[in-house]
Amino acid sequence: MAEAPQSRETSEGPPPFESQVDNRLRRELGVGDVSLFAISGICGVRWIAPAARAGPGSLLLWALAAVCFAIPLAIAIAALGAKYPRAGGFYWWTRMTYGPWHGFLCFWTYWIGIAFWFPSAAMFYMSMTLSALGLPAESRLWIVIASLFALWIALGANIIGINIGKWTENVGALACWALVLLLGAAAAIVLTRRGSATSFHIAPRLNWSTLGFWATIAYAMSGMELVALMGGEIRSPAVTIPRAAAIASAFATLFYIGATAAVLTVLDPQRVNELTGLGDAAARAGSLLHARWLEPLIALFVLISAVGQFGGIGAATSRLPFALGVDRLLPAAFARVHPRWRTPYISMLALGAFSSAILIAIQFGDTVRAAYDTLVSLMVIAGFAPYAYMFGSAWRAGKRISAASGLAVTVVAILCAVVPSGSIGNRWLFESKLAAGTAIIVVSARALYNRGAALYSV
Repeated sequence: MAEAPQSRETSEGPPPFESQVDNRLRRELGVGDVSLFAISGICGVRWIAPAARAGPGSLLLWALAAVCFAIPLAIAIAALGAKYPRAGGFYWWTRMTYGPWHGFLCFWTYWIGIAFWFPSAAMFYMSMTLSALGLPAESRLWIVIASLFALWIALGANIIGINIGKWTENVGALACWALVLLLGAAAAIVLTRRGSATSFHIAPRLNWSTLGFWATIAYAMSGMELVALMGGEIRSPAVTIPRAAAIASAFATLFYIGATAAVLTVLDPQRVNELTGLGDAAARAGSLLHARWLEPLIALFVLISAVGQFGGIGAATSRLPFALGVDRLLPAAFARVHPRWRTPYISMLALGAFSSAILIAIQFGDTVRAAYDTLVSLMVIAGFAPYAYMFGSAWRAGKRISAASGLAVTVVAILCAVVPSGSIGNRWLFESKLAAGTAIIVVSARALYNRGAALYSV
């Protein structure tokens, strides 16, 4: 086995190639841009329908997720992102705290988690859009084609540069505001005229399913770390990142609680479809209020917010392999920037190709709904693992209370993700996919790291 590359940190300062990373990129993002960027990355309408399906007790689960995970994550990101304002964010924190192998593993599991996120998110958004348009929302072929189209449009548009791409994220975040305000106003009118479809209570059901769902809700409130990945393109990061973290975390909490309450006001939880429930609620409210335009308008806001999410998450995640390409732990191609748009386009193309392959491969041997659930579980396992490193770095940086809370939620979430939901027909197939997927992630990380170590030692 090749000997691992030694950390190139010195007591005199950061690695000599740090300037190579940040000098290739442009600092274009201010407080407003970063706040909207974070809102676009955190607020995903796909989680609203599952929360409504779980009943009114999910409102308390949202609040607990904010207190136990989202706020601790924001505190950790604000502290570490301001301390290490570099493209690649938590890769640097982990590398400096635990060594280069752990930094690479943190990068790889997060990148894989995002690769799982893209197809699962695209499946949701396309299912809802097809349903709103009266097209076959349960057709595997339609969903796959539409998902691939949306995925590549979003990534392709983002290659043209952060100066243009940031407006995509800004508009996407504003669409989240518009969506929750419009749906909330419609639900308020329905409440005054016809009463609530749901009898609201605070306490959720206490069982294993509720705990597992709470882990998914906590994952829904992640995303603040995306800001740190853009550290090399943020103006005055020591001031900008903490302010943006506070603004985005507060809005995300209000967004999820308000939107879930609006859906429950219009629909009984048993009538909420986890893939199309938001559109169903808009259609029901439109029917009760004689406003047939409400459903397609809500669907439009959902699509706009999706474009913002795809663009923002794709842009931020691409900075990880870019940083490792400059660090020579990935092939040099990942360190390239587009000669005109100054973006790490190779990284974005790689993310799109890998996500597309996952989207197609996961369809075999199961229903559309089961394929979606498998993607979500794989996404949660791979997506939560890097948070252990992030909160561990925050612990070392002195943020002990936040780190302890975040680490506890991380462990619970990973354990809960391996338990199949009731919609899974073949549980052995489900568990086999999770086990194989997890093993492939770790083995492939070690193989890629060893390759980079061997090349560097030469």
